Amino acid sequence: MKLFLAHFALVLTLTCLQASAQTLPVGAGALLLAPQGGDKSPPQAPYRSDALKATAAQTNQWYSTLLFHATPFPIYAHPLTARPTASGFEVSLPVKSVVPTERKDVEIHHEHQSPIKFSPAGFTPSKAILSKASDWAIDIDMSSGQQQWKATIAHGSPYASLRVSGDVVLDLPEAAMHRIASADPRILALQFKDRSYAIFGPTGVRWEKMSDTQWRAHMPEGRGYFSVAGLPDTAPGTLELLARHAYVFITDTRVQWRYNPQKSQVQTDFTVDTQAMEGTSDTPLIGLYPHQWHANASLPPLTGVQYPSLRGPIKLLAGKTFSTQSTYQGFVPFWPGITAKDKAAELQDVIKTDVRNARRMMLEIGQGPYWQGKGLQRITKLMDVAEQQGDLAARDQLLALLKSRIEQWFSGKDRKTYFHLDKQLGTITSYPEEYFSVEQMNDHHFHYGYWIRAMADIALRDPEWASQTQWGGMVEALIADIASPERGGKNFPFLRNFDPYEGHSWASGVGLGADGNNQESSSEAINAWAGLIQWGEVTGNTRLRDLGIYLYTTEIEAIEHYWFDVHGLVFPPEYKNVEVSMVFGGKMAHNTWWTDEPRQIKGINLLPITTASTYLGRHPRYIERNMAALAPEMALYASRGKYANPPDIWQDIFAKYLALAKPSDALAQWKRWGSFELGDTRSHALHWMLSLQAMGTPDPTVTANTTFYSVFKTVQGEKTYLAFNAGKTPIDVVFSDGKQLRVAPGALTREQ
Repeated sequence: MKLFLAHFALVLTLTCLQASAQTLPVGAGALLLAPQGGDKSPPQAPYRSDALKATAAQTNQWYSTLLFHATPFPIYAHPLTARPTASGFEVSLPVKSVVPTERKDVEIHHEHQSPIKFSPAGFTPSKAILSKASDWAIDIDMSSGQQQWKATIAHGSPYASLRVSGDVVLDLPEAAMHRIASADPRILALQFKDRSYAIFGPTGVRWEKMSDTQWRAHMPEGRGYFSVAGLPDTAPGTLELLARHAYVFITDTRVQWRYNPQKSQVQTDFTVDTQAMEGTSDTPLIGLYPHQWHANASLPPLTGVQYPSLRGPIKLLAGKTFSTQSTYQGFVPFWPGITAKDKAAELQDVIKTDVRNARRMMLEIGQGPYWQGKGLQRITKLMDVAEQQGDLAARDQLLALLKSRIEQWFSGKDRKTYFHLDKQLGTITSYPEEYFSVEQMNDHHFHYGYWIRAMADIALRDPEWASQTQWGGMVEALIADIASPERGGKNFPFLRNFDPYEGHSWASGVGLGADGNNQESSSEAINAWAGLIQWGEVTGNTRLRDLGIYLYTTEIEAIEHYWFDVHGLVFPPEYKNVEVSMVFGGKMAHNTWWTDEPRQIKGINLLPITTASTYLGRHPRYIERNMAALAPEMALYASRGKYANPPDIWQDIFAKYLALAKPSDALAQWKRWGSFELGDTRSHALHWMLSLQAMGTPDPTVTANTTFYSVFKTVQGEKTYLAFNAGKTPIDVVFSDGKQLRVAPGALTREQ
């Protein structure tokens, strides 16, 4: 089979590995094929079909709990949840609950509660396994011998569809208030106190009420199928709509993306394959999330029926396909130098201090891949500033320091700091382990995103060192681990960390907990995708660049809805915080994994702030509202007898964030010798704010026909245009407002 990304030399090489090999050479680097000393191996994923066991495991997905746990946690498909049990299969339509916290705020939960449990009447089902996974639908198989028991659930679908042998027993969560009337004898529709369900049996089914909390479906011979839907309301028209499409079972789902450089636009196409179990229609009902239906003029008319969900209204479309369009608003690898003499002098003084401390700043806290990756990117961003300010000696010093540290990790010769290829699970893990990145497969896109971005920065200066035959092959191995576009591969799963239907990444690898999967730092996910864009563009790999642009633009749309709710469509009125810092399958929370201190709760979805972070400036009024909430949150924190240590922790992050809306105010509040986040430097923070003060704030209304571009606009309306050419020949950049720039190879061009 032809690989979508043939440039992944690693993927091609793995097919001819000998099992006895101890290392896999990757250019000048190497992947170890076994953990060293007492280092742990990643977990196995035993609960898969034999066919899926021949492929890389689908970790970090909304359904990954199913692969790793004998007793899976609930699976959040939205709007439904599901959970296989020892005796059957539960389906629930979650409803909102408001949960007060010790932080004196609330969490919003949509939990797997009050399910209907479906069980085979004539046999005991087997342990649930994942038998098929397409891009946003899965099959769960609990068949026993020749007795079939298989369920299909999908993101957005109002149905769970089951293929069964024999009669089916329905155990209700409580006595139903009443049976909802339907002239169709195939339908059993029940209303409970706070939710309703409809079960759509095959022609010839006979419903028998066994007790107030149990029904039996007597299934006709040769028609072993049914579907169940949660009802968003009890209107007759809603039940009729769901009945018309209830027998159209999903068999496959597929996402495809296309980047149009001339329009700076990403189109994403979603396609569903189906099988009609009864009737002549094969048109399914597809549920669209807010980031898919909001401001989407390309959609055909929707049905008018929608489900309340944790992600906001899920609206139903009758159809097999739909598309979304997202604007890629660009970034440049670095911003130009500061030319004003007084400001440049101050900046140069700060640069000298940071360069002197660079070796220490490269690794200050943890020893593993996350903190080392942050340290590497921290120094590359310092290198950007030194270079643009004309200090080439400092740039070369930092570049040598970076290369030395990366070679230590990538070489495979250091038995304490190394990368390991696990062929059984299909992943690359790194050591020493941090934040359960091996044991639970957490956060690979966060960790490796820093490495990829740092290597892309080095490749701008020394493409030979970063070539495939030298150290660049290791970068593409890390890219393949977090975002391989190959479906069904043996070495890495399709888009490991990214959920193409929900439009954002997941951090948890094995799906622990009743609240479903989760992601905290949306901004670190963006950093990873920016790294893919830059690496692809610098190495001339347009397919990889386009993949990065798809991931980058799509996740930004999801962040604006589900983390920041800038359009006011998602957060319920009971939720008073300005942002959600932790998005789960089943809840939204304003917290972090390590502290409930408000500055870090807020900052974790901002850092690292780099030139790829201008998306945060698309809604300047939201920035002001977000920053205005910080003081009251800190006061509330203090009322609980808690205090930030230091009191101005991450003040550089907030100053840089505010600068995207009000640069002068940001500079006024920034403390040169105050606290700073350990993935950044004072030099980079000061350069960032001085640049925005000079150029203005990001102008998202202007696009360009090239990968690396940015546009800024002052309050007086004066625009600054930036474009970078990573190629070897001059390019002509045309902006959507008519501005044109001629950009030389390897050059950053700035014009007003």
